[in-house]
Amino acid sequence: MEFFAKETKTALQAKEAALQLAFAPVAFQAARALRDFGILKLISKSGAAGMTIEEIMQEVSLSRYAIRVLLEAGLGMELLIVNNKRYSLTKTGYFIEHDTLTRINMNFVQDICYKGMYHLQDSLREGRPAGLQELGPWDTIYPGLPLLPPETGKSWFDFDHYYSDLAFPQALPIVFKDKPRRLLDIGGNTGKWTLACTEYDKEVQVTMFDLPGEIALAQQRVQEAGVADRVSFHTANILDESLPFPQGFDVIWMSQFLDCFSEAEIVSILKRCREALTPGGAIFILEPFWNRQVFKSAAFCLQQTSLYFTAMANGNSQMYHTDEFFQCIADAGLQVVEEDDRMGLSYTLLKCVKA
Repeated sequence: MEFFAKETKTALQAKEAALQLAFAPVAFQAARALRDFGILKLISKSGAAGMTIEEIMQEVSLSRYAIRVLLEAGLGMELLIVNNKRYSLTKTGYFIEHDTLTRINMNFVQDICYKGMYHLQDSLREGRPAGLQELGPWDTIYPGLPLLPPETGKSWFDFDHYYSDLAFPQALPIVFKDKPRRLLDIGGNTGKWTLACTEYDKEVQVTMFDLPGEIALAQQRVQEAGVADRVSFHTANILDESLPFPQGFDVIWMSQFLDCFSEAEIVSILKRCREALTPGGAIFILEPFWNRQVFKSAAFCLQQTSLYFTAMANGNSQMYHTDEFFQCIADAGLQVVEEDDRMGLSYTLLKCVKA
């Protein structure tokens, strides 16, 4: 990508960036405090007039000292500016307070990743999610998702759903172009795609394939939606190659799922998907590839999300570059026959068939 092909900073800018990284964990917590104590919201409401420390003290139950150190940190982070002792929001401060995507990312980093990232180097050395011990006693994060405290779980599901859900309306007409009658939704999570399919096509039969905890959540939603007669469930650990896949599907769907696995695991999963297809069937894969992003900030977020997989999720997967991912597809005996990079927030939809 052009974003990462050449140096763009002067020496002074590079040193400034390095120093900002050195204090990044401190700055992150200060930004959260400014947001969560309501200070950014107050200052935002004040508009161009801004607010003094004394005015903020009237609305926020913190000492003058606490408010002062947070505001001064906010100046350094360029969330705030100050004129005549009156603090106003910058554009960056505005996005920290008001932007949904930024809020979801920040909550995910705080509630899911922050403590565990202390163990990142252990994860990289040992090939396991060493940071997961900060959340629970699981080998991977996935069996523990239904067991997380409500606010922590909300941060994970908000992060997981916000990105992929935006692509669903665009993907549905493509997936249903040839009127598939049987569809397998692998890694269906809470059942959002399954329910979207039953709403889009009143005749399709969907099988959702996931772990027991996720299946339990989805079953409840399917019952509430009144489509239990058209949705069945297959409960299994997809990494257990001794357990057979359900068979005979016109379409197999995987949304932001295969990035949860290593390259060898992806090949294994795709080979079994290949065998589960009807003649002429297709596999649709929705993934955010970091090298296909329109904006550098989007690529950055995906590259850093890879380290969530390293330290917290499973220790061996990532948000992939297409070079590695497409090689997995080829190694599984499949070929990409269609690709669309315009799904949702720069997602790519791949259609794969037997090679």
